Amino acid sequence: MGGKDNLYSQVVGLAKIILPIGALALLSTLFLFARGKNDPTAIDLAEVTEIAREQRLSAPKYSGVTDDGAVLAISAASAHPRDGDPDTVDIEDIRMRMENPSGGILSVTATTGKLDGPAKIAQFSGLVRLETSIGYEMETNGLIAELETGTVTSDGLLEIHAPFGELTAGQVTFQVSADNTGQQMLFTNGVKLIYNPQE
Repeated sequence: MGGKDNLYSQVVGLAKIILPIGALALLSTLFLFARGKNDPTAIDLAEVTEIAREQRLSAPKYSGVTDDGAVLAISAASAHPRDGDPDTVDIEDIRMRMENPSGGILSVTATTGKLDGPAKIAQFSGLVRLETSIGYEMETNGLIAELETGTVTSDGLLEIHAPFGELTAGQVTFQVSADNTGQQMLFTNGVKLIYNPQE
């Protein structure tokens, strides 16, 4: 009788070891065949490592109010701090929208840019496009926006499509008007106008 009990105990003991191991092997096999190489749920470890190394932010947003009461909003596709300069943030696909107290709106888009935190400056580079709510469309190669004052200044030559014709100018500045009622556009440095009278 004792021999039978001993054999039974040995079988139960082996089953306690073999059955869990078999279950784990079966589950591992199921997961191995259930997930393909190109499964969209698979994590791209290289991309995760790159994001961690660069400290990259996706779809960052910044908003504030300038000294003259304009509401300012900046967004981007991605941003990351510059190596060796933690106060500067490099930005991809940067967009800015400024709504002035007078009701006018300025929209700016650029392929790249940077934000200087202590200086409170946003710099747009590459191809920069500007649009105003009164019908001006402009293109230039660079732009600087002072986030505290709301002053926006182009870096170089502009091509401008206006409601009354076509212009070129060496520079444009958006600044507070003399009577502090809103912002004005100031074209300088060799302004040329082709006037198209409206019918």
